[in-house]
Amino acid sequence: MSENLSKLSARKGLEDNLFEAIVQAKGEPVRLKEIAKNFKVGESSVYGPSTAYDFIQGENAGKKAYVCNGSSCLCAGSQDSVRQALENEFGSSEVGHVTCLGRCHENAAFQLDGINYSGDDIQSLSGILSERKNSMENYLVDCLLDKPLLTESIASVDDYYQLLVKLSQAHSKENLLQQIIDSGLRGRGGAGFPTGVKWQSCANETSAEKYIVCNADEGDPGAFSDRYLMEQRPHAVLFGMLTAGYLAGAHWGVLYIRDEYPQSVEQIQQAIEDFEKLELDKALNFEFQFKIIRGAGAYICGEETALLRSIEGQRPMVSVRPPFPTVKGLFGKPTILNNVETFAAIHWILENSAAAFNALGNGRSTGSKLLSLDSSFSKPGIYEVAMGESLSAVIEKAGGFVKPVKALHIGGPLGGLVPASHFEKLTLDFESFSENGFLLGHASIIGIPQTQNIAEYILHLFDFTAAESCGKCFPCRLGATRGKEMFRDALNGTNKLDRVLLDDLLETMEKGSLCALGGGVPLPVKNALEYFFDEMTELFEPGSITRIPVVEA
Repeated sequence: MSENLSKLSARKGLEDNLFEAIVQAKGEPVRLKEIAKNFKVGESSVYGPSTAYDFIQGENAGKKAYVCNGSSCLCAGSQDSVRQALENEFGSSEVGHVTCLGRCHENAAFQLDGINYSGDDIQSLSGILSERKNSMENYLVDCLLDKPLLTESIASVDDYYQLLVKLSQAHSKENLLQQIIDSGLRGRGGAGFPTGVKWQSCANETSAEKYIVCNADEGDPGAFSDRYLMEQRPHAVLFGMLTAGYLAGAHWGVLYIRDEYPQSVEQIQQAIEDFEKLELDKALNFEFQFKIIRGAGAYICGEETALLRSIEGQRPMVSVRPPFPTVKGLFGKPTILNNVETFAAIHWILENSAAAFNALGNGRSTGSKLLSLDSSFSKPGIYEVAMGESLSAVIEKAGGFVKPVKALHIGGPLGGLVPASHFEKLTLDFESFSENGFLLGHASIIGIPQTQNIAEYILHLFDFTAAESCGKCFPCRLGATRGKEMFRDALNGTNKLDRVLLDDLLETMEKGSLCALGGGVPLPVKNALEYFFDEMTELFEPGSITRIPVVEA
């Protein structure tokens, strides 16, 4: 992170935002030079960030159509025909790729003119082009709880926000913050850090400027629960951010929404306009302003420090911690950063009590969790479950699978690869997954069919990581590329895999990477090696064995 660039960007801040100016320039040299002059930064400090995003400049920018190449669509085998149809219409040079459009429940996903389509939409391509037909997308939303938390409907927007007004008049900020702490709510983005502790850290900082940032860069292939919340329950997200701002003393709320979710951007913008009409600042004696920052195609922006650097107009690279964002975040100021689902849980906690939220769950994993079930299930969609619900019960509720699966990839590309033999063993909470060698993460669930070549799937994961690495640390940048090359060469018959060398690579990435991208991808690879090694034996050198682990005293 460059503190100097953060301070230069902060002078114009959010209203005249450097990153948005870079996006609007679309990589044009003349416009980038003007931006550098206006913001009084070096030209390289503007050009560099513009090259870091898929949709600003580069070989994948400015295409007429984009085909989803996410893990779920790969396993569904739906994309070859989609790409062929689009190439027949536009030519191969005008069809790019994108990961992922969040249409994992029905696959066959693609984007035209900034609008997402999936399922049978490709069959109506001519109508889409001539009449701009909307997508026929539809998915199930189901709740396995007696009373929904995150999937309940909002009858009155005004009444919904009045809860904070009433609570602010009856309780101190310290008391309300303690309720968030007592609820045991942990971040739903994957890391699982206690939300209330994070908020308290920011509230304790003395600063004239503070920020609330919502990480809506839901880039994990297989995940679409954040998209559901933004598009169908946007006020739950805004309420959580408003509450965080009120308790911590921040007056700006920024939603960083991935460019691949155009409908989410539209729905959140409409919700912001509805919120502003309520004029709650008078009742709360507190002013709070929302702003949407639209991403430009970079998975690494799902990492909190890279996301903050992106908003500042810097190259989206991971920052070393400490200091943590609650002490030194956006523009160098104290910042609370949580994901969409975390903010969306706040209203229920304050309305129903921390004790009620804490009563749901298992151990240190409290409350409910949204699951994204992909098209491998008979009834795919969004499922809300109590933390601690058994995985097998969810599979049963979803009607089982449409075809035999040998594993579930849970928690995105960095999540665990759970073999069918473990479906009965796991409960949906952080502890159960960790104890069994997996990762719950964002809780996206992708079915790996029996017919899927597991080595090709590992190659897919390494390819994804190599393409999306921010490049700051060698273990991730080089390690993912070497892993990709090793499996590519083994699959095409050029070179056999050396198990000792592969184990060394995974250990280096896991222990040496700055963030969860490089540090996380070894997990599903190691799961595959543990549970599906027999399927890959012929790819390894004869006699290749796993290094005997050293037992520490």
